[in-house]
Amino acid sequence: MRISNIFLSTLLLVGFSAHAGEKEIRKAFQSKFPNMEVTSISKTPFGGLYEVVVDGQASYATSDGRYLILGNVIDLQTKRNLTASRNAKLSEVNWNVLPLDKAIKEVKGNGSRKVAIFSDADCPYCRKLEPELEKLTNVTIYTFLYPVEGLHPDAVPTSKRIWCEGDRLKAWKAYMLKAEMPKSKGDCPNPIDETVELGNKLKVNGTPTIILENGQRIPGLLSSEKLEQLLTAASRKK
Repeated sequence: MRISNIFLSTLLLVGFSAHAGEKEIRKAFQSKFPNMEVTSISKTPFGGLYEVVVDGQASYATSDGRYLILGNVIDLQTKRNLTASRNAKLSEVNWNVLPLDKAIKEVKGNGSRKVAIFSDADCPYCRKLEPELEKLTNVTIYTFLYPVEGLHPDAVPTSKRIWCEGDRLKAWKAYMLKAEMPKSKGDCPNPIDETVELGNKLKVNGTPTIILENGQRIPGLLSSEKLEQLLTAASRKK
């Protein structure tokens, strides 16, 4: 299930002070929105606009610093969505920062391709994803138990109970595919709180969130066919 990622969603144009450059745009933005951190401001090659990155998302400011513009920039010659491409790049995750020992590991076939999934045990879309994962082969799947407590309060204790089973993978599949509750009490040392902290740090704003070995992040449910395409493309780019 996706969680709303609210970023100035009701605004189209915001007045800033006139005659501003990169430094002044940052100051003006922070004065209007002090609780939001500006990651970067850089000149774009189109329209004299500046790119302003906040919360992992690109928006644009006019060169005089007066207006902030939200929305997609489309290259009409190539029909490419430049904003979507940029946001996809901004959302990439360095595979090497993932603590794979804190995930449930499943090796299918030769396990040559790799994918990590942040999944909530009580998320209906995560449950729908599991049968699609069953169809994949030659892949290693790392499932991070990422309960979204605000939406699914029982997901935290359930995730801990799954982790504390002798066969975590079997317990995970039994719960997700057959709704079989794990038998453990969930009182063993577990990484659930650390995983939640990691997900927050990586701005995982919904489940399932899929991360490929090349860093590409895909939010939401995908079919096995689409996953196959993405895994193949990621293995070529690795």
